[in-house]
Amino acid sequence: MTTSSTEQFFKNPVLGHPAGLFVLFFTEMWERFSYYGMRALLVLFLTASLFEEGWAWPREHALSLYGTYTSLVYLTPILGGYIADKIIGYRMAVVLGALLMTLGHASMAVDSHFALYLGLFFLCVGNGFFKPTMTSIISQMYENHEHKKDGAYTIYYMGVNAGAFLGILLCGYLGEQWGWHWGFGLAGIFMFAGMLQFYFAQNIFGEVGKKPVKTDAEQITEDPSIKRNPFLAIDKIFIAVSALIGLVWIINDPMSKIGGADVFNFQVGSLSGSNFMILFALVIFIILLVSRIVRYAPIVRDRMIAVSIFAFFTVFFWAAFEQAGGSMTIFANDYTDRVLEGSAGIIFRISNTLITIIPLGVITWVLYLLFKQTFAKYRLANLILGGSFLIIWALVLTMLYEQYTAESPEVPASWFSVLNSLFIIIFAPLFSKVWESKYNPSVAVKYGVGLILLGIGFGALAYGASDIPQGAKVASVSIIWLILAYFFHTMGELCLSPVGLSYVSKLVPGRMIAMMYGVWYLAIAIGNKLAGSTGGMIDQVTQEYSLSTFFLLFLLIPGGAGILIILLHPLLKKLMHGIH
Repeated sequence: MTTSSTEQFFKNPVLGHPAGLFVLFFTEMWERFSYYGMRALLVLFLTASLFEEGWAWPREHALSLYGTYTSLVYLTPILGGYIADKIIGYRMAVVLGALLMTLGHASMAVDSHFALYLGLFFLCVGNGFFKPTMTSIISQMYENHEHKKDGAYTIYYMGVNAGAFLGILLCGYLGEQWGWHWGFGLAGIFMFAGMLQFYFAQNIFGEVGKKPVKTDAEQITEDPSIKRNPFLAIDKIFIAVSALIGLVWIINDPMSKIGGADVFNFQVGSLSGSNFMILFALVIFIILLVSRIVRYAPIVRDRMIAVSIFAFFTVFFWAAFEQAGGSMTIFANDYTDRVLEGSAGIIFRISNTLITIIPLGVITWVLYLLFKQTFAKYRLANLILGGSFLIIWALVLTMLYEQYTAESPEVPASWFSVLNSLFIIIFAPLFSKVWESKYNPSVAVKYGVGLILLGIGFGALAYGASDIPQGAKVASVSIIWLILAYFFHTMGELCLSPVGLSYVSKLVPGRMIAMMYGVWYLAIAIGNKLAGSTGGMIDQVTQEYSLSTFFLLFLLIPGGAGILIILLHPLLKKLMHGIH
């Protein structure tokens, strides 16, 4: 793409950036609204009693399905990104992904088991097309404007967190107060609005994101000094076998627990068939990874080893962090005193009003600026976007009215999840300043501190749950422990999460980035599945030991991993060969 072809985007800017960035901002905001809104409700709905119009599933079953869903959310973009990049183009992938996710949310608004599974399937496939393409469009829009790219991604990720915040707040409110399927349906309405808004405004991107056409110019951008390492036939076999077993294992886990249909219904020595097969797939994948890495020149080899080490520790982080949608949601619902009386109720009402109205007001102002630049040319897209915001404001005011008129407001169990997005919005600029200063620590230290802070958050929950009797199913613990947990978890996320993919791009030669991105998303997917599996042990551990012991495990394991990676700093520094 030439300089002149991207200059057009900067002729009539909004806040110094192309108007197209804000089309992506709002499209991504609605997608995150729908994803996090549904995620906040899924486990609550599945474990709620029949009297509460839930399905009364055992916690282990609900968390097994939750872990499979969130795991597939990170696996499907590996294939979806390839299809978008090579076959259908980014813009078509966004529309197709958004449409499939709309159908997924619509299915989940129907109260049947088939509709739930069909909905989750559509959501996973749709996410595979949608997730990897949005940032690719931004990257192409800012070609030859690298100095503005950091600011663009900052604005974009504010949209991500704004969507997560509003989705959890409003889908959670509707789901818990009006009915679960109202919450699922609301997620689908705004996903559909996001798709329509993008579709009718997509000409704002010019030629960016259309069906790709391979040219000879793409061939000469490769670094000739990097030795080519084509996939051998055995490599492809190993990839196919490990991927197939892993995918079947992820789906089989909830299927065997919920439906009693176990694909791996056999024993190998003391190992169950399920454990044997996933260990077998893991061994094959490790052999594949090692065999490929050792074929490269020493510097490239060392840097890829460093990326693999970081990916390994990433598993520990997400296995603990993603308890937010599982065991921590159960703790909020069943073990936390959420009915606030007297001054506590007043403080909550005022705080909730401020953290809702102020961000929504800022986003509405951004919407107004976008209207001024684009309404004449993209009237329909803007009307859809404006109508969506009228619905949002109506829901927010209704929610606040009900909270102010209630004698003793009850904090929705899903509400605590909004704290993650809120803390990110507040503290991300501070962390960004530190990373850009002379006090910027090494990546190993960032990882270690992130894992340790994550563990401290679970330490707060372990302490708060210390008086809950062994085997208890309900309790009334102060909400302060969940607030502290989300605070420390978010501080840990700000240390670790943003640096991961950044260092993949720094350490890995361009020709191998796709493979290592795949490894990275695989690590996150494994972490998400482990989050569901380990979270599903909450009843077993609480029955045999205590709820405090359950959360204490998540203090010790991530905390220990954090200390270990800090100790590995000298080795990692050597392996990275000057990359900081």
